[in-house]
Amino acid sequence: MSRPEYQAPPEIYYGDSEAKKYTQNTRNQQIQADMTYRALELLNLPPDEPAFLLDIGCGSGLSGEILEEEGHIWAGVDIAPSMLEVALERDIDGDLFLQDIGQGFGFRPGSFDGAISISVLQWLLNAETSHPTSSPPHRLTRFFTTLHSALRNPSRAIFQFYPTSDDQIQLITSIAQKAGFGGGVVVDYPNSKKARKVFLCLFVGGGGTQQQIPKGVEGEDDEQVRFERRREKERKRDVSGKRKNMKDRDWILKKKELYRQRGKEGVPRDSKFTGRKRKPIF
Repeated sequence: MSRPEYQAPPEIYYGDSEAKKYTQNTRNQQIQADMTYRALELLNLPPDEPAFLLDIGCGSGLSGEILEEEGHIWAGVDIAPSMLEVALERDIDGDLFLQDIGQGFGFRPGSFDGAISISVLQWLLNAETSHPTSSPPHRLTRFFTTLHSALRNPSRAIFQFYPTSDDQIQLITSIAQKAGFGGGVVVDYPNSKKARKVFLCLFVGGGGTQQQIPKGVEGEDDEQVRFERRREKERKRDVSGKRKNMKDRDWILKKKELYRQRGKEGVPRDSKFTGRKRKPIF
């Protein structure tokens, strides 16, 4: 079966039934989680500090849930109304925007500490009409130019995508570089047909092209890395099976300050009781 981007535009392909079907599929959930964890690893964010991240092509919020678990605040954009409707039904915490990323962004400069995108970038390589503004180079230029402006300096943007040729990779990377990004392509499991994953790792500022591009994961099979990630997640859990509480007072204060900077209303005031552990009541 051909990939979704060759069957119909995303806002049509992901209608009501397909959006729910995609979200409820446990294999999709696992793949999305694995790719999101890897994207966060490549973002190389400061440890134990909540960041404000942009999820490009957020869909129904599967990646956003991982961002929340890792203690980050996020906003998501997607072109498929049905996907965003499912996200609202799932009561996720991120702010959602209906947006054609090929038209560019309108965010304030320096809004985000980083950006991730899972299985989205290849959709920009298809021209839906013959109009010059619908051509992949034109849409990619608007996308990368406005994204570069929306990211703070320094920061990173990580894209996991499915190119069909080296020419597509060259087109994407060259346009990203013209927009001001540094960085390049990271390939995990390059010798494996099933496990091979391609990431575009882009840098804003911080030396630009002088930054070192992360190395891809070597090997033939992704089962080992999945095992390692599961083991790492288990290490963060306590004996009761619940995730260890990472939300100490400093973490809560930083997250509240981020909310205030974003202009969110109703953020509770800081006090001596902020982050205090409550005694259990029986």
